[in-house]
Amino acid sequence: MTGSSQPAMDKAATLAWLRRISGDIATVTIKRLEDTLPWYADMPPARRSSVGLVAQAGITSFIQWYEDPTSTPWIAADIFAAAPRELLRSVSLQQTLQLIRVTVEVTEERVAGRGDELREAILLYSRDVAFAAADVYARAAEARGLWDARLEALVVDSILTGEADEELPSRIAALGWHGHGEVCVLVGTTPPQFDVDQVRRTARRLQVDVLIGVQGSRLVLVIGRAHTPGREPVDGEDLPFAEIAQRLEPSFGPGYVVLGPPVAALVDAGQSARAALAGFAVARAWRGAPRPVEADDLLPERALAGDTLAKQTLIERIFRPLQAHSPDLVTTLWSYLDNGRSLEATARELFVHPNTVRYRLKRVSEVIGWDATGPREALILQTALILGSIGSAEPTRRRSPARRR
Repeated sequence: MTGSSQPAMDKAATLAWLRRISGDIATVTIKRLEDTLPWYADMPPARRSSVGLVAQAGITSFIQWYEDPTSTPWIAADIFAAAPRELLRSVSLQQTLQLIRVTVEVTEERVAGRGDELREAILLYSRDVAFAAADVYARAAEARGLWDARLEALVVDSILTGEADEELPSRIAALGWHGHGEVCVLVGTTPPQFDVDQVRRTARRLQVDVLIGVQGSRLVLVIGRAHTPGREPVDGEDLPFAEIAQRLEPSFGPGYVVLGPPVAALVDAGQSARAALAGFAVARAWRGAPRPVEADDLLPERALAGDTLAKQTLIERIFRPLQAHSPDLVTTLWSYLDNGRSLEATARELFVHPNTVRYRLKRVSEVIGWDATGPREALILQTALILGSIGSAEPTRRRSPARRR
């Protein structure tokens, strides 16, 4: 017998022996998995069976590979074809690598004494299988990421258009939304190089969750508080939305950034989005607009542009509360604004002392939260008075001076 035929005969004998013991190796591997991996023992029977199929497929494919090493790219990938798709969602990559390690350990123990060549083959093959597993999970993660991105874009678009349907809550849940409670919408421009991951990292530090929508040159962030019971407070917890928007502002491109008013829940975010988009459209009309600026600080510009929501907000939050509290407050505010915010001129027109005017203006601020002595807030209040008077059946009239006899 020649020397060249002896190795071939030895390999053929080894292959025959491996085929005979493959069933025993699979049985011992399953037992080892149950004894050493708690997550495997806790799995439902159907999924344990699927994991066992993967282990058995790995042993079978190793024997095929050992017979023909050139088949590595196909056989290593075929191992995971035996696993149902839902297994990839229930078994992590780390757990899969633990499965490979246990299978290799059992196989090495069983073939001990058969020579270094077989042991080296097992190690080489296990490396290829590990890379194949990483590739399978990477492709699954990529597909999941693309799907999540499309779903996130659909949810943000539904919020912006106000076309929320019955499927919106389930879509939000599918995205893993952790927000609870109030929600705001932040609108600005998209930077030339937008880093989505950086936005999400910043949001996590601020204890908020975000939905991100990139619509051409416009960037939309839907922000929700993400409080989790039992979690230790960290930087950013309980921050007002204005401060959160300030922290997220560097993620936007040049131009204005507008924050919509808070709403009770994500399903109501369309209201905040509507205000933010309306404010974003007219922000250039306020030369001194800060960045970011709240949509409610742009109520006059929005109202002039025909925003019905802004008109209603001005009437409901300013004109009607003042009118309901005291007609004198409305009259004093009208006079004060018409007279260029002059206390003396207002006092002369109303035949009262300037201190009375001061007192009434203070009451105005206490009732509605806006201070008429500031130029920007004076514009907001005057716009509210105009809109309220237009819609009022009995408009407030200025007191006429006494006619001389």
